Amino acid sequence: AVRWRGAVPAGMAAREALRELCGSLRAVLARVREGEPGEGREPFEPPRFWDALGQAFKETSQEATKLSLAFSRPPLPSAENCQKLSEDVQNAILAVATVYYWLPKGQGTTLRKMVRDATTEVLEGMIQLTETILISPLGSSSHKQLISTGGVWEACEQVSSLPRVFFTFPFADNQAAVVSALSAFLAVVKDALEEMENALVEEQDPYSDTIEDEELGFRGNRDTYWSEADRKLLGSCMGLMKASKACLKKVLSVVKAYGKADSPEQIAQLDDLADIANEISPSVDELALSMYPPMNHLAVRLNAAKLASVLKKVLEITKTSHVCPPSEEGWVQFLTGAVDHNMDKIKNFTQGEL
Repeated sequence: AVRWRGAVPAGMAAREALRELCGSLRAVLARVREGEPGEGREPFEPPRFWDALGQAFKETSQEATKLSLAFSRPPLPSAENCQKLSEDVQNAILAVATVYYWLPKGQGTTLRKMVRDATTEVLEGMIQLTETILISPLGSSSHKQLISTGGVWEACEQVSSLPRVFFTFPFADNQAAVVSALSAFLAVVKDALEEMENALVEEQDPYSDTIEDEELGFRGNRDTYWSEADRKLLGSCMGLMKASKACLKKVLSVVKAYGKADSPEQIAQLDDLADIANEISPSVDELALSMYPPMNHLAVRLNAAKLASVLKKVLEITKTSHVCPPSEEGWVQFLTGAVDHNMDKIKNFTQGEL
């Protein structure tokens, strides 16, 4: 903590306190990002954990409000009050970090990541608020300061809703975390598929009314539209993207219906599923980008092969996990066949590129 001797101008004392607060918050953020929760000696009690986490973030939100108000209008807080404000913010943030570390590794990496991401978002918001106050004229509430304060509130409210990721869960466990993650992956893939479908519908040859080059016998610039060969390849690529959407939708459905987080094995299976499913949306994006004109058919084939490989891994992991009883194996087999079918067609269309 900062100690001032003698008469120190209020502005100088305030800036010193805020700088020190920023440094402390960054140190906590670094520890949360780099560190791993340990296995506590006491048995993990989910309701107690979520209650404590919610309370810690509620207090952090309140401290953010107090800090912002203290520097929103003159007079500036005294040196003693600056120190008190700084200590209160630090204590609230340390409480957040402490509760986060209660969450054992055994509860699942997906759940831990969800809580860590939410925790770091609050920490980053508080750092931004402190820095915004520092660079603004002290004693005047800037628009940026109001936005930063609201950012901390929003982050804290988001964290407090984590235990109720889905109303069917009394508190969030690794199943809820994986459901949340899969839902996010599915939304991204849906957007990518919709964007590509719109592009195909709206695409028109901008040079359709251009007279063909007399010497070449065709229009020279094919960089802005799809050729007939491109369109044949696009159909199978779209099939692969649709299979990606269907895959995530079905996996999400079975995780909701059959997923459990009662044993280390079940928790690990859910984490494996989330980890590999996380690769679907980036792979879909890479394929989609390579599908725009001018198309490089070899690049499209390589990106399609990568996506197909990821999808088959997801389906394989799903089939061998507890979320896939025998009654659900039919769609796994069907989607595996759909992926192979589209990939075979892509290979045939691009045979000459190798």
